Amino acid sequence: MDMVIRAVRAAEYAELGEITAQAYLADGHLDFNEDDHYLNVLRDVAGRAAEAEVLVAEQDGRILGGVTFAAPGSPLCDIAGPDEAEFRMLAVAREGRGRGAGEALVRACIDRARAVEGVTAIVLSTQRSMAGAHRIYARLGFVRTPERDWAPIEGLTLLTYRLAL
Repeated sequence: MDMVIRAVRAAEYAELGEITAQAYLADGHLDFNEDDHYLNVLRDVAGRAAEAEVLVAEQDGRILGGVTFAAPGSPLCDIAGPDEAEFRMLAVAREGRGRGAGEALVRACIDRARAVEGVTAIVLSTQRSMAGAHRIYARLGFVRTPERDWAPIEGLTLLTYRLAL
């Protein structure tokens, strides 16, 4: 069956939140414990959906992963300028990997950015350890922007990428 990219439904918030948290934990992107504040942020799909567009990849009735698309001006934008969109918290469940869900979610964000009048680029922040995601970004034409790298907390420098539209 084909993969469908669509807006998350309220009844799926908890499921997507857990997929997102577990993707970060299981892959070693967080060396925090279950009580860490950022895990709560990752699990808070309802909060993200109130401020941005949260998308899911669904196949055969199962959610494989999700991403948060933030249009310019969204409070969820970390690094985007006034003419840039941003996406965050791309995560694919372990059992959903290798099916193209991550790339389909990124492509959906690119399409949404192109549809917003005045948006000239889409940007993102990523951890050094997220090699699989970096391959998707390179394949889709994103360029590293090391001058924009930043640290949300001490000891964690995030790498940044940009795709001109």
